[in-house]
Amino acid sequence: MPIKSPSTSEQALLFARNFFKHPKMLGSLIPSSPFLTDKLLDQVDWASARVIVEYGPGVGNLTEAILKRMNYGARLVAIEMNEDFVQFLNKNFYDPRLHVEQGSAEDVDKVLERLGYPHADYVVSGIPYSTMPPAVRDAILRKTYQVLRPEGGAFIIYQFTRAVLPYLKQVFGYVQQDFEPLNILPARIFYCTR
Repeated sequence: MPIKSPSTSEQALLFARNFFKHPKMLGSLIPSSPFLTDKLLDQVDWASARVIVEYGPGVGNLTEAILKRMNYGARLVAIEMNEDFVQFLNKNFYDPRLHVEQGSAEDVDKVLERLGYPHADYVVSGIPYSTMPPAVRDAILRKTYQVLRPEGGAFIIYQFTRAVLPYLKQVFGYVQQDFEPLNILPARIFYCTR
């Protein structure tokens, strides 16, 4: 568990400041709501989850919720490009199960290999796929597919539009969908399996 939880105002201020600096990287002015977090994480089989990857943890709302639900022997690899967020996570969350990696989700295969994990059981993501260059989006989706556990591995993402759906279907085939209206902005949830 985190040594201390950062204050909500501290999280919101840092998130908003970075939204204005990098709006295409964040996609929203405020972090995800507890309603969205719960709906996303209800999809995870916590008993079997050993390696979970989170793309774009930001200020750690989802990170903290994952850590609270994870088994003691499980590991969470959080991949974040924004140096401010990486520093914030390292300063505010101490948990031996958490590894924060500064870099791109495009390198998830290299990150897991370097850490000695043969695959991820789950990858959870809220990064905005509709605003990134198509080649980067395609690389992230394909590498995510490759690193997932062959049986039972899942990619769970939330977005504010359905724009990513055709790309998910192209890589994963069948994609289950859900919707969380009590988030600001209302969010679409996509559950993809190998």
